Amino acid sequence: MLVCVPAEVRPGERRVALTPDAVATLVKGGHRVLVESGAGNGAMASDEMYGTVGAEVRAGDVLADADLVAHVRPLLPEQVARLRRGAATVGFVTGPGELDGIRALRDNGISALAMELVPRISRAQSMDALSSQALVAGYRCTLEAAMRLPKFFPLFMTAAGTVPPARVLVLGAGVAGLQAIATAKRLGAIVEAYDVRPSSADEVKSVGGKFLDLGLDAVEGTGGYAKELSEDRAVRQQQALAPYLAKSDVLITTAAVPGRPAPRLVTAAMLAGMAAGSVAVDLAAESGGNIEGSVAGQEIWAGGVRLFGMADAASAMPVDASRLYAKNVTNLLALALTPEGFSLDLDDDVLDGACIVHDGVVRHAPTAQLLEA
Repeated sequence: MLVCVPAEVRPGERRVALTPDAVATLVKGGHRVLVESGAGNGAMASDEMYGTVGAEVRAGDVLADADLVAHVRPLLPEQVARLRRGAATVGFVTGPGELDGIRALRDNGISALAMELVPRISRAQSMDALSSQALVAGYRCTLEAAMRLPKFFPLFMTAAGTVPPARVLVLGAGVAGLQAIATAKRLGAIVEAYDVRPSSADEVKSVGGKFLDLGLDAVEGTGGYAKELSEDRAVRQQQALAPYLAKSDVLITTAAVPGRPAPRLVTAAMLAGMAAGSVAVDLAAESGGNIEGSVAGQEIWAGGVRLFGMADAASAMPVDASRLYAKNVTNLLALALTPEGFSLDLDDDVLDGACIVHDGVVRHAPTAQLLEA
């Protein structure tokens, strides 16, 4: 089986799908691994490091010969066109503007495993790339906020007087939100958090945050995710959150609903209620933004508040992000790779859930509906 690792071509992407450690695992399993020269440079994995663990390194296109392609960001249609019919891919596949790539996978007879569709069940935890990359992103959000805040995060008691700790509010308590809370707490801030799922209260407390009870009805989605709010409920939530924003030095938003634009949690009026010099970081800026006015990859001043829209958050820490992602990929491939080659057993609930395209059919119903529309 020839597993190929192309260099990522999306602007700003520094991760690599397979690190040298992951390549060593595949080589030990009897597979050939072909890495495009320079593919790991952004993640500090040199061509020499790949060669040392048994990979072949080649300059230029590596896709044409591939039995299986491991990638991070969705492949572009022109990349898919270079694959031979019957090849397979594993990586992130869906996202805004990615329908042409999915259509190319379907029309070119490629089987594709989507890392974002791995079921969130116990036996698939080690394959959950959404969680591993969200952990990196949540950590990075807090660091971005700390660097922009014109205050200390921790309490300081000095001969010149006492410096009070910063107050941080985190909206959204999934993996990214919990990591943002934990990082802010480690930096010494007072941290409060809110999520529409009351079940997350214990998790918030476990990482050092105080969970806010806004007195609103519970909203639980499937698979541990939140679900989209009604317009009336969203307005009441914004009104209840406004006083907490006003007393916070830092706001970090991480809320997302799978398959939907990011929920609007914070209006411009709410942001205006924060003190001058406050900082707001929106992790969901790439999918529409939790904060009104946020723009992915840009820092703007919203009145006296410094508003930063995150972009490529996990890619900003490519070494550990790649290490975790590569482990997710190899754990998933362990279910499908045999010494003889790639075997897609759709009776396996993990492979069945992750398989987005196979035999010319888009198997993920929401994506199929978008293509038909």
